[in-house]
Amino acid sequence: MSRKFVVAAAQLGPIARNESRDRVISRLLALFHRAAACGARLVVFPELALTTFFPRWYFEREEELLAFFERSMPDTATRPLFEAAAARSCGFYLGYAELTPEGRRFNTAILVDERARIIGKYRKVHLPGHREHEPWRPFQHLEKRYFEPGDLGFPVFEAFGGKVGMLICNDRRWPEAWRVLGLQGVELVAVGYNTPQHYPPVPQHDHLQNFHNHLVLQAGAYQNGTWVVATAKCGVEEGCLLIGQSCIVAPTGEIVAMCTTLDDELALAEIDLDRTKEIKNHIFDFALHRRPECYGPICAIP
Repeated sequence: MSRKFVVAAAQLGPIARNESRDRVISRLLALFHRAAACGARLVVFPELALTTFFPRWYFEREEELLAFFERSMPDTATRPLFEAAAARSCGFYLGYAELTPEGRRFNTAILVDERARIIGKYRKVHLPGHREHEPWRPFQHLEKRYFEPGDLGFPVFEAFGGKVGMLICNDRRWPEAWRVLGLQGVELVAVGYNTPQHYPPVPQHDHLQNFHNHLVLQAGAYQNGTWVVATAKCGVEEGCLLIGQSCIVAPTGEIVAMCTTLDDELALAEIDLDRTKEIKNHIFDFALHRRPECYGPICAIP
């Protein structure tokens, strides 16, 4: 049975702080319908795809912060996405800020199948940035203040004829995240990101942001024998430049499709999940070549 199908990275340009959910959803739907018209079965949207990247501000009032969070999924605003998925028989990955009924806050992504069912949830584990207000920065990065680290681990889901995992932004920089997915036989990893071009603590790395983005995506794909669909929110958003170059990476580590603008754009490719065997059964055959007895320091707490 063929396991070939079309995937899409649905890149978003900037979202203004005052842009309504309805306006954002209309942009997502436009990309979704274009991808489905091209035969896509899975569309990957960015991290925090429903709002501007709000951790760049320090909020003293809780109500200002919570305005960026979703209390249920789907809700009235996002239901049209689920209706489109059912009508088009096309699933999606969606990143958003989650407020649980208990009041906990997570940077979350969901996986929705071709029947518009939520079949997977992931909460970002590796939260970057800082916790306290640092006014010397040109913009804040307060993910550690506004979110808890994810508590769901790195699950892999049976979906789209294969094994699908999810990561969010900074997770992609950590080889441990990829390897935990790889050890579960993951064949496709969806990743959404919002990555500033400027990194205030180490500005000498600014020119390397696009390089580092593709470096970790390609390494994660190759070393774990998996397809990767990685999607940015990008462009100059509220004065902060976010990188783009959303891409689809083959299990060989090769980029097979990439966005070329800093605006709403699609990158599309037909993928074959059976191509993961080229890596999993040979170069990185874990059962044959892996030596876990030598890796103890990886899990040691310093």
